Amino acid sequence: MDNTPSASRRQFLKTSAVLGGGLVIGFVVPLANRLANAQTGAGAGAAVAAPFAPNAFLRIAADDSVTVLLAHSEMGQGVWTTLPMLIAEELDADWSRMKVEHAPAAPAYFNPVFRMQGTGGSTSTWSAFDRYRQAGAAARAMLLQAASERLGVPVAELRTENGAVVAGTQRLRYGELADAAGKLTAPDPAKLVLKEPKDWRIIGKPTKRLDTPEKITGRAKFGMDVQFDGLLTAVVARSPVFGGKVKSFLATATKAVPGVRDVVQVPTGVAVIADHYWAAKLGRDALQVVWEAGDGATLDSAALRTQFIELAAKPGTQVAKAGDAAGAVGKAAKQIDATYAVPYLAHAPMEPLNCTVKITADRCDIWTGTQFQTIDQMQGAAVTGLKPEQVFVHTMFLGGAFGRRATPTSDFVTEALHVAKAAGAPVKTVWSREDDTRGGYYRSAFVHRARVGLAEDGTPQALEHVIVGQSLAAGTPLEPMLVHNGVDHTSTEGVGDSPYLASFPNHHVSLHSPVTPIPVLWWRSVGHSHTGFVMESLVDEMAHATGKDPLEYRRTLLKDQPRHLAALNLAAEKAGWGTPLPKGRARGIAVHASFGSYCAHVAEVSVENNAIRVHRVVCAVDCGPAVNPEMIAAQMESAVAFGLSAALHGKLTLSEGRVLESNYHDYPVLRLNEMPAVETHIVPSTEKMGGIGETGVPPVAPAVANAVFALTGQRLRELPLQLSTTTPAAAPTAA
Repeated sequence: MDNTPSASRRQFLKTSAVLGGGLVIGFVVPLANRLANAQTGAGAGAAVAAPFAPNAFLRIAADDSVTVLLAHSEMGQGVWTTLPMLIAEELDADWSRMKVEHAPAAPAYFNPVFRMQGTGGSTSTWSAFDRYRQAGAAARAMLLQAASERLGVPVAELRTENGAVVAGTQRLRYGELADAAGKLTAPDPAKLVLKEPKDWRIIGKPTKRLDTPEKITGRAKFGMDVQFDGLLTAVVARSPVFGGKVKSFLATATKAVPGVRDVVQVPTGVAVIADHYWAAKLGRDALQVVWEAGDGATLDSAALRTQFIELAAKPGTQVAKAGDAAGAVGKAAKQIDATYAVPYLAHAPMEPLNCTVKITADRCDIWTGTQFQTIDQMQGAAVTGLKPEQVFVHTMFLGGAFGRRATPTSDFVTEALHVAKAAGAPVKTVWSREDDTRGGYYRSAFVHRARVGLAEDGTPQALEHVIVGQSLAAGTPLEPMLVHNGVDHTSTEGVGDSPYLASFPNHHVSLHSPVTPIPVLWWRSVGHSHTGFVMESLVDEMAHATGKDPLEYRRTLLKDQPRHLAALNLAAEKAGWGTPLPKGRARGIAVHASFGSYCAHVAEVSVENNAIRVHRVVCAVDCGPAVNPEMIAAQMESAVAFGLSAALHGKLTLSEGRVLESNYHDYPVLRLNEMPAVETHIVPSTEKMGGIGETGVPPVAPAVANAVFALTGQRLRELPLQLSTTTPAAAPTAA
């Protein structure tokens, strides 16, 4: 690719012509600089390096509106607001005139981390931090130049504020200048200077969501809302056993259902196509399918758990090593031998999966809530035989995702493509919640066995840690990127790179990745969802085994980790660690780093009718520069709700190859009456910017489990947390 400034300006002019009049700005920043600057937060007050390549766009129209084409997917995490804040800051825009649209699928909108268009890994804000600000700065420079030429006033004597260029008593709105500015040459990126943090008036300020009015009025369009003349609806009968195939089917009764148009076999099963959802659903109920179950018919949760525990008894593929862990554990004054287990988990978003596809001779349109536009586009081309540029992905609002709408094979979109192709008509393929819950792509179950050796005073001596769970990357296009030397690092993150390892002069971490027919996938916080629970519970065990206060013990082990300590200390202070609580309550604490951010929780719990009740969670987070504190608080509250759903309820059960749970009644998420009070405190930080959408999840379960131990003396090593009916002889003093 020609990445010279002149080449990028030529591409900018081509793009401007396509998008029409007004001022259109390309988001411009070279890939190498994106990766370096976005991670460090560099660029404030510094010149932006050339060369550059177009990435995404903003438009300023004659009506003063500023429209941001969002390269990322809005699924509740708030990028619809946070990323436009970056543009508005450098543009000095009138915030009330900001608009947002999801961008189409195109290389111009690639996520620099993934090198494709996609949303995940808590990368959106930090990866876009520089390029969105640069777009605003470029637009502002062009508007100033246009105003200078119109007024005959030097640019140095002009200023911008609230969507206008000001010269003394004269004021020109951006909309008045947009057309003239659009005819100017884009500024040399090397001459762009971004604002210093001290001059920010939008970044760092609590800001209400731009999408709230659309969502409370019903104007926001989710994938399920797509409707147009001639659109049919389909549901698919899929194998109840993972890996099963259609042997035969009888559709006579199905075709007799009023509204059913056709019944076709597709790679994933048998699709019933109808005028509307209810007809398709009733038609599927009447369908008779004979399945070839295959090897998945023997899958059983209890048997898998036993298999994983047996594997955990022996070392696996090496992840990290120092000294002689096995020998040192045996010689230690105090020893802990603990087995932790977590189950398979579904994502359970509020909006079940759905995808609408329309195929013509020279075009394919896909409407869906997706996290991976590029993969959807590639699959559209593969199924239809069209070129990728003939496949148009229309990203809708996502009613939750948590990783489920980011499969490497684009499973639900690919299925919808096959259905529409077989139908020869536009079709919306809809999954019921039962389909969604039983349809696979789960967070894998994991078993951890940890053998710890401690000195008499509690000083760590040795750790032998074995992790067992399915690889989400093995056998997928992601394997070359995520699996190295036989280790899928999404299975070990949070243990293999734990700051606590430095405290153990002898340690050995290893991994087994058993293969089953159950499809697994990332789930909000990925590997940290189980490693955070295990490591923070284990450290708590170590503290209590040697009579140490859990907070003070962590402070000792993390003495060389200032960002961990800052979050830990702030959470403890705000929660009143060590102060008296009402009778029957106790506190637990946990701190964990993930996705470039550092988060600590203090949970306050009680036990009511042998059930765990969480009353309060105090969160402290260091995510680097905080773009929108209000969104950070919202994500912490969301993370607590999501984390508690898994900690108290989440569990999928397999029997004879089938998932028994089906809907929220037997796979519950946290209910409103169970939601604790949540307080969020942000650590002031100028360190590297990290993510916020996932980092609040890992400390939730261990903070609660540690509080339960402080209250009852029961060390709960398995999720979901369930109390024994037998109370230990003595409980520790509640914190």
